Amino acid sequence: MGAVKYRTANRSGIVIRRRVLPSGDIIVTLLTPQGKLKAIARGGVRGPLASRLNLFHHVGVQTYQTPQSDLATVRQAVLEGALPTLAEPERHPFAHLMAEFADALFQEGEFSEQAFDLFAAALRGVARQSDPEWVALVMSYKLLGLAGIVPQTARCARCGAPDPEYPDPVGGQMLCAACASLPVYPPQSLDFLRGVVRRTVRANMDAPVPLSERPALWRALERFVTVQVGGVHSWRQLVPSELEPAGAAG
Repeated sequence: MGAVKYRTANRSGIVIRRRVLPSGDIIVTLLTPQGKLKAIARGGVRGPLASRLNLFHHVGVQTYQTPQSDLATVRQAVLEGALPTLAEPERHPFAHLMAEFADALFQEGEFSEQAFDLFAAALRGVARQSDPEWVALVMSYKLLGLAGIVPQTARCARCGAPDPEYPDPVGGQMLCAACASLPVYPPQSLDFLRGVVRRTVRANMDAPVPLSERPALWRALERFVTVQVGGVHSWRQLVPSELEPAGAAG
């Protein structure tokens, strides 16, 4: 029998998911400029790769894969960058949310250098800015726009009436007064929802929505992503805001 053929690859990316198996192996998902990469580090928790393949680390990896293997195997990993402040309690939940969000939006093997750059910028913002919640909210909507999954804001999601101003409690879009059951969005929230995707990140960051209005925006985002993409489990546990909008009870 001939030697087993395998393919090697060198990739650079950010760890957006990390799972330790009972065997001690680590399965990691990296977002790279070439798309998502899923690989396994054999004996990872006991080996030199463990500290390098931590969540949010930017690493350069060398992998190999045999024809019989479903996953590539990490042979080497070099730490290229880290954001230690993401471990802080007020920042970590938003970084975790952004990582799970990116994992849900961008598929394995899908090429998107822009997605990598935008996600990397989001992590840097969460790590360094004084308002990490606002960074996460803005960048979540920007990632949605990059993925081509944009909430409809010009017309009511139910009847098609123009210029809706009310939350859609089911699909996370917007409703007209005749279709609505929740209070109207405040002016700043309405302006944000209508313009966040087309505006630059800088323009969005310079016009933060008040803290009291953000829970309704998170709720809209959660509902929209759940319907369009699938569940992102970090919403309720990791966003330190009460996500129910005012008037939703009853």
